[in-house]
Order: sequence, then C-alpha cells, then structure tokens
Amino acid sequence: MNQKEVSELRRRFRPERSAVSRVYGCYVNGSSREIISYLDESLGNMPLEEAEKYLSLLKKSLSGSLGKNLIDVVFSTAQVMDSDEHRLLSALRESGLKDGEIRETFYRTVMDALDMEGSNYLILLAHDAYDVPRRGRDGAADPDGSDEVFSYILCSVCPVKDCKMELGYFPGENEFHSCAAGQVVSAPELGFLFPAFDDRAANIYNALFYSRKPDRIHQEFLDAVFRTEPPMSAAEQKEAFQGVLAGALEGACSLEVVQAVHGRLLEKIEAAKEDKEAEPPALSAGEIGGVLRDCGVEEEKAAAFQERCAQAFGGAALNPENLIDPGRFDVKTEQATISIDPAYSYLVETRVIDGRKYLLIPVGESVEVNGLPVSLESEEDGGAPQS
Repeated sequence: MNQKEVSELRRRFRPERSAVSRVYGCYVNGSSREIISYLDESLGNMPLEEAEKYLSLLKKSLSGSLGKNLIDVVFSTAQVMDSDEHRLLSALRESGLKDGEIRETFYRTVMDALDMEGSNYLILLAHDAYDVPRRGRDGAADPDGSDEVFSYILCSVCPVKDCKMELGYFPGENEFHSCAAGQVVSAPELGFLFPAFDDRAANIYNALFYSRKPDRIHQEFLDAVFRTEPPMSAAEQKEAFQGVLAGALEGACSLEVVQAVHGRLLEKIEAAKEDKEAEPPALSAGEIGGVLRDCGVEEEKAAAFQERCAQAFGGAALNPENLIDPGRFDVKTEQATISIDPAYSYLVETRVIDGRKYLLIPVGESVEVNGLPVSLESEEDGGAPQS
C-alpha cells in the first residue's frame, strides 16, 4: 500500500462518511489473560461523541509512517490456500464479524500470545464495506461510479489505564473534591488491516500491521495472528545498518562519507513525501555502494558493505526512514554533541590545525549560547568583538 491508499481509508473513519455500523471487542485482564467483558455495540444507537471515540481509535491503527509504524505483512501462497491463520482472518472478514464463535477464536488467539506487561487492554474490531469510487484520468473520484467493493476488517489493541486522582468541582456542593474518572482507553498499541488495500483493491496475500512504537512491534502477536517471517523493527534496522557501514568501511568511515550517505537517504525520503502514490521509500545496497564509491571509498570496502547488507537484510530494499533520523544530524565527541539541521550537515568540516583535529562549522550573522545572543572575536580586526 502507498500513503495515498492509506489516507483514503483513514478518511472513512468519520461519522458522516463511515459505513461501520457496529463495533465488536473484548476487555482483557492482562495479568490473568481472562476476558472481563465483551463489546457488541451499534454505533447508530450511541451518542455521537461516543461513536467518534470508537472511530478515532480504529483510525489510529492506520497512522504513522509506512515501513516504520505501518508494516507490510506478506502471506505465502501456501498460507492463503490452506492455513489456520489465514482461514481465521478470512472468516472474520467474510462473516462481517457477525459470527460470535469466530470472534471468540480470534480473541483467544490474541490473548494467549500477546504480552502487554500485565496491563489490561481492549481488543476492538470493525468491519467495513467500502464502495470504492472510480477515478478519472485527472485522478478525481467519481462518486457515481464504482467497480469495486472493498470488504475489510480493522483491529485495534488499546491499553486501558487507571486515571489518577484529580481535583474536581462539584456544582451541587459548590466545592472542590478529589475524584477519579475510572479507567480510560488509550491510543492503540498495535493493530492491523486485512486484507491490504493495494491498487485500491483487496489483496488477500497481504495485511497491514500497525505498531505505535517502531522499536517494539510485538512479535508474539505477529507470530500468533499471521505466522509470517518476522520483520526487523525500525530500531533494529538502524542498528544493523550502522554496524554494517562501520564494520565494512573500518577506517574509511569518515565524516564526509557519512554526510554523503545521510544526504542520499534524505533525498529518497523527501522524494517519497512529494509523491503520495509512491510506495514507501526504498534504497538498495547497490545504490548506497555507489555513493561510497563516489566518495572515494575503495572498491573492496564498498563491495564488502554490499555483501554485509545482503547478510543483514536478506537482500531486501532498505527503507531510509528506518536508517536515519531525517530531522537531525548529530556530531558527538567526548566533550560535546552538536545537532545540525540535516539540510546543512555539509557545513561541518574536519580540519587539522597545529597537529590537532578540529570540527569546523561556519557561523552566520548571529550566535546564541543557552538562548543568549553573543558576539565573536575576529582576528582580522585585531581581536575586537564582532557585532
């Protein structure tokens, strides 16, 4: 799925546009792994504010970055043809979640596997049948024409937390007293969409998994519900990439090389942001190897980098958003850490002066220290402060 397809589904989860008529689920005791209560409610029979809350929780399971928070789950042909996990998901979808026994089987599958560190949580399920509008040559939707009805389920797993005691106002007594709001359902920790909405149509070979924390993707949930090859989390990918780069280049991993690689990854990220219909940004090990060669890295070391990448990532394309932080560029020494806007990382230089190594950053018209404007002395004007 691309970002435009995800956004198209997200727009469904508004009261005026949603075709979700009911929400299902169960409230689980995370310690004992027992169901406390079940949820089977009609959105049309509840107050609008309450319905909006349910739709908002479901919508959050389609948020974040593709390849980082939203991870593509791929089923094998054998799984699609005959497997318990795909059969269960398909049954949930085909029944429109109306079969209580199938829902119960799904709840038990999740409860027996999911580790929420003892916290209680809500498993929330919804089914939607989206009459996908045709798009004209100009990309505009035709509300009167449709070739596809996209039937899908969306699941959100939300922690339920106890509220802290707060001071509240009691109008009848005209006084303030301690009060607690009870238990509150938090934003989803994880969730999924099945099947995937690829090329604006159902793809039963794929699902889209959501994780609020890219560095913790709840592998136990993936194993139980999808039984697919575990993906590397964003944090694991970043750590592996840095290890491959440093290990392959050894002494050739200079500031200039890191700047060049960071710049190339940033270009890919920015290009993907401009094209909403593009797949998540991807870069091959060969492309990064080319960047290394352009920086003067020896062919042997560049080839070693590509070989180690193949071992670490299995030949898969690399998502730049998982390898760098696009919003910052940090240079750290034993004495200081310098954070720079990535767009200006090229300004940092290395220099040897009187036998000592220095990091040089040219300054502009203004310099601040702890928020205080300061002036700098210049050798050209005899040491007088610069204004």
